[in-house]
Amino acid sequence: MTTMLEGPVALRHGRDLVSPELFEKVPAFCAEEYGHELSTARRIVDQALAFLKVMGDTRAFDMTPSDAVDPGWHSFVLHTQAYAAWCQEQFGFFLGHEPKATVRTRPLIGSVVDRVRAAGFHVDDRLWGAAKEGNPPACCGDGDGC
Repeated sequence: MTTMLEGPVALRHGRDLVSPELFEKVPAFCAEEYGHELSTARRIVDQALAFLKVMGDTRAFDMTPSDAVDPGWHSFVLHTQAYAAWCQEQFGFFLGHEPKATVRTRPLIGSVVDRVRAAGFHVDDRLWGAAKEGNPPACCGDGDGC
């Protein structure tokens, strides 16, 4: 027997994983630090939060964000106390960021997008789409090309 859904299923959003105050604070920092419009920074942080939730919940430490989404993670990590508390609340452990730990490839980013989508999160394809073509790791000032 097949059960049909009666209407569209609401997608989850990363922004709903933090307080409204924190969601305004982190994108504002991202916009200022990375030169994005605030609306773009909000999209970036939303996707970073969804990515982090999936990675932490599944302990899929092989995951990596796209070049466009990575600044959202950086912006959250730099709000160290809030980030540490959130990680503890969500996962029971601190989810560290290892810059350049994984080279972004088309198959890897495609897999990450699939996992985020499978977890029920909205995926902003514009922030992940170019990454599916492969791109270099984001720069954190820790190596060549930064």
